[in-house]
Amino acid sequence: MFVSQKKSRAREIIYGINAAVTAIQTSPEKITAAWVVKGREDDRRIKQIEAMLNQIGIRPQVAMRHSLDEKTENGVHQGIVLEVIATPPKDERFLEDLLVKLEDERQLYLILDGVTDPRNLGAAMRSAWAAGATAVIVPKDKSASLTPVARKTADGAAEQVPFVAVTNLSRTIEMLKEHNVEVVGMAGEATATIYDYDFQKATAIVMGSEEAGMRHLTREKCDAIVKIPMAKGVESLNVSVAAGIAMYEVVRQFLKK
Repeated sequence: MFVSQKKSRAREIIYGINAAVTAIQTSPEKITAAWVVKGREDDRRIKQIEAMLNQIGIRPQVAMRHSLDEKTENGVHQGIVLEVIATPPKDERFLEDLLVKLEDERQLYLILDGVTDPRNLGAAMRSAWAAGATAVIVPKDKSASLTPVARKTADGAAEQVPFVAVTNLSRTIEMLKEHNVEVVGMAGEATATIYDYDFQKATAIVMGSEEAGMRHLTREKCDAIVKIPMAKGVESLNVSVAAGIAMYEVVRQFLKK
């Protein structure tokens, strides 16, 4: 019996107002089903999403709140849940093609070395999108993936910024450097700050894990290690906040040149 490729592919859940709108606008062909919570059918934002879904041939089903809570594992779904064809992470080949294509441009990459909290991943993706980052890179092992929670926190960024999961992060850093991307790691004990550093060309900012920071081998591969200066008594920032500050300093310097 013939089974279409669309039906045989894995599915994933997207939920929340902004994430749903972004999915409809950017990847309508991947949406296979939709649900709205019973009792909010007259909500203006829900009605707008329903109209957008109807335009692409998807008729949302009305569901009880507990049903949507189960689908989203008690996530804050805001009354809207989409089922979409799963999008696997990009790989090293995609990244290398991107590096060749953008060889002469000022690219900005965010590398997350062992960030395991999906909310931190999602928030970092959101910051990367806002800063115009070229891609977000993570190791395949011991790292958060784009779960529904991460996508909800990313608030649409997961559909906009390429998410690259690599087998060997050290080798990937070497590949970035071979394509003239400067790799700058972030660590609180560094001497120089991000404001001392001269970001002159394509740059990859490396953030370590929530608890341990960058792994030793990752640190060794960096061209430089810098820090964000902080007031006395403040030991660290949330990884997504620190990533946003670092990326925006790179962008600020890019815009000056």
